[in-house]
Amino acid sequence: MPSLFRFLTVIAVIVGVVYGAIYALANFVNPKPREMTVTIPPDKFHKK
Repeated sequence: MPSLFRFLTVIAVIVGVVYGAIYALANFVNPKPREMTVTIPPDKFHKK
């Protein structure tokens, strides 16, 4: 039984670290806005 508790504790710690990393990325990292240009070929405008 102690090995089961140790296993569950290790899994809980790993899940906590992953959750903390995702939370930190979502709240503290801001993407840089930039312009985007997409070239569309003229034949895409013609309806068939």
